[in-house]
Amino acid sequence: MQLEIRPDPAEVGRARRWARSRLAGSGVADDEPLAETLILLVSELVTNAVVHTGCPALLRLSFEGVSGPRSGAGGVAGGLVRLEVVDLSPCPPVPRHAEGDETNGRGLELVDGLADRWGWSTEGVGKRIWCELDRCPAPVPCGSGSSVAAPVVAAAVTAATAGTSSAYGGMAAYEAV
Repeated sequence: MQLEIRPDPAEVGRARRWARSRLAGSGVADDEPLAETLILLVSELVTNAVVHTGCPALLRLSFEGVSGPRSGAGGVAGGLVRLEVVDLSPCPPVPRHAEGDETNGRGLELVDGLADRWGWSTEGVGKRIWCELDRCPAPVPCGSGSSVAAPVVAAAVTAATAGTSSAYGGMAAYEAV
């Protein structure tokens, strides 16, 4: 699934609405932490494309995994959700670390803190920035074994914006994939 994005800041809201409708159609409930996290990632990556490139872009969303009872008919119970933004700018993403009250410079830091994996690669004359979120399988009923907890957005945002010396420590996201 993909959505064409114009180089206009109003497109960020449209991209979020589009992503929400795709999530719902894939069995991901609006109140699931995965949905909240993915919508934040859409906002950050689309904003970066609109603000920093001045070029049209494509927002792509894909679901990989197995269907299951938690996800509704045809949805994804386990597996992953992949988000990609493809633009026509050859300039690579430039990581920044915002200090104090700065209003810009936290986008890639949030992506790094919230996504399970992310990176970028060249695509034609432009580039593709992608991230993936693992979708935990449906919880096993109590007494039937253990369950895997979904990621908590608030904790990830706090970790991503904390005043650490290196928000990108040890990450190879800037290498061509």
